[in-house]
Amino acid sequence: MRSPTSDKPTVGFIGVGVMGRPMAGHLLAAGWPVLAYDVSAAALDAIAQAGAARAASVQDVCNRASVVFTSLPSPAVFSGVMLGPDGVGSGSAVKIAVDLSTVGPRATKAAAAGLRERGIALVDAPVSGGAAGAMKRTLAVMASGDPEAIEQVRELLAVFGRIFVVGPEAGQAQLLKLLNNMLSSTAFAITAEAFVAGVKGGLDPQLMLEVINAGSGRSAASQEKFVRQVLPRSFDFGFPIASVCKDIGLAVEECEALGVPMWVGSQARQVWNFANRTGGPGRDMTELVRLVEDWSGAEPPAPVR
Repeated sequence: MRSPTSDKPTVGFIGVGVMGRPMAGHLLAAGWPVLAYDVSAAALDAIAQAGAARAASVQDVCNRASVVFTSLPSPAVFSGVMLGPDGVGSGSAVKIAVDLSTVGPRATKAAAAGLRERGIALVDAPVSGGAAGAMKRTLAVMASGDPEAIEQVRELLAVFGRIFVVGPEAGQAQLLKLLNNMLSSTAFAITAEAFVAGVKGGLDPQLMLEVINAGSGRSAASQEKFVRQVLPRSFDFGFPIASVCKDIGLAVEECEALGVPMWVGSQARQVWNFANRTGGPGRDMTELVRLVEDWSGAEPPAPVR
């Protein structure tokens, strides 16, 4: 299907929320006509205002576009969208499905096998960089699956950021993404505890981070999230605690299934799960600092502008 105003074929996009909307918007900006669907009317309205065409359903997208992207919130939703009775597999036009979600290797492998039986290739392409990376086109895109299918969508994936081809099997990129997210969330949790301890002990928070970031304790958490979201007390990184729990849970389960003992990973998962239960799943992940302050009776520092 080609748009009457573009020589590029229409690209389908299912799931245009926090991550999907800016990515679909970048495709539009690069000249690709986008046919979008989301269960949220507000999300669909927003991407339609940016120039996307509206689809009536998942199946409608897949009946009209040969390449379809998905950006979905959970393994259960992903499996239903891919293999449900009116899902991607039921589409008459789709040939390549590109999944940008974080849903784990097992769900991805099962979906890839089911779609393959219907003549559809699944490119496993989770992204790292958060909402800010999605908006700035600086995502790390991890791709695995059929090499020919990856090459066919490489130009599209490049619109989102830097591509890393992980391997020839769908699910391999998911494993790498989960390991990355587990490292990130674990680093943030221990940095939160250290930060609150330092402030409670009388250290200047800005100076403390400057020293940590000049020394061996630095991490992406201390160099980026603490500087941009914690010191100013904005807590607006754009990734909710509930999503951290989902990702680190999938990571620990996958590693344990591989026979790797997860002593540190399991402890980090417990911290985030406790934060989820006591702090509210919709709160930004950087608000873990506020929760640690509450748990320790620490006085929050003044915002650093």
